[in-house]
Amino acid sequence: MSFAIALATDLIAIFVLAYVLYFRRHRRRDLLLSYVALNIGVVAVTSALGSVEVGVGLGMGLFGILSIIRLRSDQITQQEIAYYFTALALGLLAGLHPEPMWLTPLLSLLVILAIAILDSPLVASSTHRHTFTVDRAITDRNELIAYLKDVFAAETVRVEVLDIDMVRDTTLVDVRYTAKPARKSATTTRAEAAADSQRTGAVAWMPDSTTSEVR
Repeated sequence: MSFAIALATDLIAIFVLAYVLYFRRHRRRDLLLSYVALNIGVVAVTSALGSVEVGVGLGMGLFGILSIIRLRSDQITQQEIAYYFTALALGLLAGLHPEPMWLTPLLSLLVILAIAILDSPLVASSTHRHTFTVDRAITDRNELIAYLKDVFAAETVRVEVLDIDMVRDTTLVDVRYTAKPARKSATTTRAEAAADSQRTGAVAWMPDSTTSEVR
């Protein structure tokens, strides 16, 4: 009975993780399949290991193979690696189905909630990271930071210089920055003023900076 509950919990959890959270946000069908396959494989292997007498070394070896075989075959982001290990953890919880039987659903729920919150666009959405090639060799750090702030319209910049090529006149940097809040355009401002005038019954007048002429 506890295994049936754990298995049902895992099926719901991997659907939420792989499709609802990952695929609808990041749109990679290949990784959607990978997460589901990894999860199902871990559940099957863990359940089999629980029903036979095997050594601890064999179990740890299988765990290691499952955790690294896909990660070594393609370049993926740290964000996608987090989803891999979450799918792995959910499969282990279902395969081991520890007692009491409500423990697996509770832990699975906590894991899913943590990923949903941390990968939400509401969390640090203005913080970005890029590997960027500057079209000139800049050896002065302050000058480089000022240049990158201007390029990315950033408030704060943290930069690591990866390479300075004096021959090709380029600088390769790993830049992490917080973007400035987006400013409202003139079109947006006029639209908001028109909407306010419709609600209040007043006539709003705003000069059109793009078409007005000085006579």
